Amino acid sequence: MMRMMLRSLASLCFLAAAALAVPAQEKRILHQADLSGRAHDDAHGFQYDHDAFLGKEEAKTFDQLTPEESKDKLAKIVERIDTDKDGYISHAELHNWIKHRQRRYIAENVNKHWKDYDKNQDGKISWEEYKNTTYGYYLDEEFDDVEDKATYKAMLTRDERRFKTADRDGDGIATREEFTAFLHPEEYDYMRDVVVQETMEDIDKNGDGKVDIAEYIGDMYTSEDGDGEPDWVQTEKKHFSEFRDANKDGYLDAGEVAHWVLPGDVDHADNEAKHLIHETDTDKDGRLTFSELLNKMADIMTSTITDYGGMRVDEHDEHDEL
Repeated sequence: MMRMMLRSLASLCFLAAAALAVPAQEKRILHQADLSGRAHDDAHGFQYDHDAFLGKEEAKTFDQLTPEESKDKLAKIVERIDTDKDGYISHAELHNWIKHRQRRYIAENVNKHWKDYDKNQDGKISWEEYKNTTYGYYLDEEFDDVEDKATYKAMLTRDERRFKTADRDGDGIATREEFTAFLHPEEYDYMRDVVVQETMEDIDKNGDGKVDIAEYIGDMYTSEDGDGEPDWVQTEKKHFSEFRDANKDGYLDAGEVAHWVLPGDVDHADNEAKHLIHETDTDKDGRLTFSELLNKMADIMTSTITDYGGMRVDEHDEHDEL
């Protein structure tokens, strides 16, 4: 229960603790409202595209659908994406759909946690409500019986700093918008500094205020005895030297880390829409038909149906505005 309630940190700051096999460039870069928790690596499957198209949360029941049910659900999705009802999905329509999935994921995530923290049901969440709900017992006992006491204290300090940053008017109470900024700081420009600070704290193991190449690689990959180094590690070392380290001093400072993890000029939804069309548009007319999507989804399902799968089009979803 405690681990679940500490998700505010895990959702962003410990992103890089995910599976070591994930290509490094996908692990720290904070895609706005992440399109997928998987690496975007088509050579090893289409999990990223699958999640981006369907939505991460809605992907979790696909393994329960028969092929015919899957086809019916896909048809409903395609009908909603095709807003001008011309029988084709354009780049603009697909881009808008993926952005819609991003926004809905964030809203659902905030709604899911809201009732846990708004204890007095006044439509706001105070720092005291959040702190007591998340850390309650451990605060009363001053963390004395917690095995890793220092870690929990650090997490409390970090949560408080992020909460205060999200609380723009400084009244100690978060509105729904401010709580959204707390849970998803990568979505808000005014949270940028705290995102970078948390990232630096995670990676800068020696505390010198900068990230050297060993810390950079160590955040992504730990070699096992006798194991050879994957090719992508060598690629990342090259990226560190040639691209990340802009001033060529051998380190990443806070500004360089910001450019790395918060590439604000990149529209990932737009890039994913272009990628999906490129991979799926068999007649190369720059737009998608239901049959093209169905053919491609058949390939994606074979590798994702067990782990990810999923689409849920319920009455609420049918009437959502894009």
